[in-house]
Amino acid sequence: MQHRETSAIGIIGGSGLYEMEGVCDASELSIETPWGPPSDTIVTGTFAGRTVCFLPRHGRGHRLLPHEINHRANLYALRSLGVRWIVSISAVGSLQPEYEPRQIVVPDQFFDRTSQRCGHTFFGEGIAAHVAFADPVSPQLRELAVGAARAAGAVVHDGGTYVNMDGPAFSTRAESDTNRKLGFDVIGMTNLPEAKLAREAEIAFVTLAMVTDYDCWKRDEAAVDAQAIVAHLRHNVALAKKVLACLIPSLPTEADWPEHRALEGAILTDKAHWPPKTVEKLFPFLQKYL
Repeated sequence: MQHRETSAIGIIGGSGLYEMEGVCDASELSIETPWGPPSDTIVTGTFAGRTVCFLPRHGRGHRLLPHEINHRANLYALRSLGVRWIVSISAVGSLQPEYEPRQIVVPDQFFDRTSQRCGHTFFGEGIAAHVAFADPVSPQLRELAVGAARAAGAVVHDGGTYVNMDGPAFSTRAESDTNRKLGFDVIGMTNLPEAKLAREAEIAFVTLAMVTDYDCWKRDEAAVDAQAIVAHLRHNVALAKKVLACLIPSLPTEADWPEHRALEGAILTDKAHWPPKTVEKLFPFLQKYL
């Protein structure tokens, strides 16, 4: 696989967003990674003069459940193509009354309630790294995303906490009530591992959390089910595409934000002890530290 250091922009499409119109000179790449294949082929091309790489998180046609998504393969594949910014589009449930369906929340925090711990890091096998993750979302990218959402005419909420559950079942009422009492704002099943792996891959990351429902805490409404959110999903997909059209041209061309240096000081293993096989496996991330 060819690794090239370019300032590409990655788009991870969520539920309902399986393709992106307006990409010029598009081509599809089937990429094999040390962790196997990503969710689908990656569409690369140019949009508003910028190199973009689009990956449908659940595969085209929504074939993958949240726990079946190979996040390491997805993030590795994007990084190997030179992606240094990722905009992750995600359908979420609202845990607060002010976040209504068809609105956007741009979280600044995540809370991990998953059990798939081993799949949330690239490191191990002889190289130990502990990246800083106090602020899991790139502040600069989040600011640009909020501005783009407003320019696209969306009702957008700046900041909030995304709690990541395993799924694929939706919450029980007890879980939903507890998450509300803990002060969480939206709930989803996919974005926390993406954010962790993006940080290790030195990619600036932001989530556009597209609200589809009120989870099941709101007693005066029917509990969330897959069919009930389809109309909101369709609206949100169209809105997300408008936001991306505003956001992509505003992103920098050079990757020089703090997130692009996340591994500086994070690798504890002395370089003399790095196993050659692990170095080869992690080459897209480690090449500048060799």
